[in-house]
Amino acid sequence: MFDDLRQVNESLRSQQYIATDEIATVVFLAHKLGKPLLVEGPAGVGKTELAKAWSGASEKPLIRLQCYEGLDENKALYEWEYAKQMLYTQLLRDKLSDLLAAAETLRAAADRLGEEDDVFFSERFLLARPLLAALLSDEPVVLLIDEIDRADAEFEAFLLEILSDFQVSIPELGTVQARQHPSVVLTSNNTRELSEALKRRCLYLFVDYPTQEAELNIVKMRVPELDEKLARQAVEVAQALRRMDLKKNPSVSETIDWAKALVTLNADSIDQKTLETTLTVLLKHESDVQKARRQIMRGADDDRYQSRGRPRSDWN
Repeated sequence: MFDDLRQVNESLRSQQYIATDEIATVVFLAHKLGKPLLVEGPAGVGKTELAKAWSGASEKPLIRLQCYEGLDENKALYEWEYAKQMLYTQLLRDKLSDLLAAAETLRAAADRLGEEDDVFFSERFLLARPLLAALLSDEPVVLLIDEIDRADAEFEAFLLEILSDFQVSIPELGTVQARQHPSVVLTSNNTRELSEALKRRCLYLFVDYPTQEAELNIVKMRVPELDEKLARQAVEVAQALRRMDLKKNPSVSETIDWAKALVTLNADSIDQKTLETTLTVLLKHESDVQKARRQIMRGADDDRYQSRGRPRSDWN
């Protein structure tokens, strides 16, 4: 699939993902070494998109497990379809009667029934959740374990067997080995520190906000209908907002959304009114919006001062 770094870069770009040299290198190594990849960084910098792009570039189906507080192994691994088991038992009632009729004692009946455990506890009654679905898949897949830092430490510990040996223990069935080793991507927004045990099992990649030029290239790729001058202005504003100590910085995906909004509004420039009325596309907290609007007003005042021969202040 990926023979060299150039092919990684080209394949990811074909999925509209612009990778840095570091990203391309770590993805290449994770593929070649068969190691899980742990991607950390601020929310909205493209960590999940990297897994999606890897899936598309490698032509492997994507199986996604979205983590959250309270997620446990049953919700992530499998459930038993008890209703189906009950129906199956009802249909086999006559067979069970014949099987147990010759048993002379309760112990003998229990032993005979125990010999048929495989009938009632088998994959036919197993409802596979994302983790087990990835292990049981007959074709290689990309397994995305998204926002692992939202899950509890106990769930993180449960993952260690899967990440190291690509297997899982199910009490009723025993150890289930992966039919095909999945390519595993874990993402984290750094809301809590992950365990050293988990990190040891993974290759590590930190993805930060892109440089201004890199973000401009992303916007031009994802919103090609936006005028280049306007695209550059939009990226400059997004980059300036991230330097303002906000509660939540605008993500790259929100920059893209804003670029699409500007196209929809047929904007030909980002003037004060356009910026003020569309600011909530970029910022999602009222305190951040108010802080940015104060900066806009200050900038407008500085422009007036500049017209009188005074220097203009920066948003920073």
